[in-house]
Amino acid sequence: MREINFSKKNKKAAIEMSIGTIVTIVLAISFLVLGIFLIQRIGKSATSVVDLTDQQLRDQLNNLFSTENKVVVIPQTDTIPIKQEATGGVVVGIKNLQQGTAASTTFSYAVSADDVSNCGITAAQAEAWMATGKTGSNIQLASGDFDPERVIFRIPTGAPLCIAKFRVNVNVGGQPYGSAAFNIEVQAK
Repeated sequence: MREINFSKKNKKAAIEMSIGTIVTIVLAISFLVLGIFLIQRIGKSATSVVDLTDQQLRDQLNNLFSTENKVVVIPQTDTIPIKQEATGGVVVGIKNLQQGTAASTTFSYAVSADDVSNCGITAAQAEAWMATGKTGSNIQLASGDFDPERVIFRIPTGAPLCIAKFRVNVNVGGQPYGSAAFNIEVQAK
């Protein structure tokens, strides 16, 4: 008689364990599907935000270039504040306003420190703040077209609190095409 009771308890426990396992698997799969769905939606909305930002940048560049500027720097403020240990930057826009050519033209640019006298550092030290976009080459632009290039600054710990003036010089075929200046204000972290 004891064996029968023990056997019934085992069967009951096995059925409860099977049901519990099935419920756990169903819940896990449901959460997995829900997680994948949410990640896809977040990815799509993030992509649309980046596309929107890029489109807004292009629209702003179009507005700036409508005044027939060859080279512009965005943002168009007096100074761009960047804190120590932080990253910030500018966008350099180049527009092909070459006269008498229908073919694409190859542009290049270089950003350099123009005036760092109030910072107590050398131009090379200030230029070392540029993480990406210090130079660009082989930028192919059709007549009337423009190209935005990003210049990213990473201000190190201990950088002097000052305003440094930088200049972007654009060349076409090795000859000067245009330039623009901007200021980076190093602020305390």
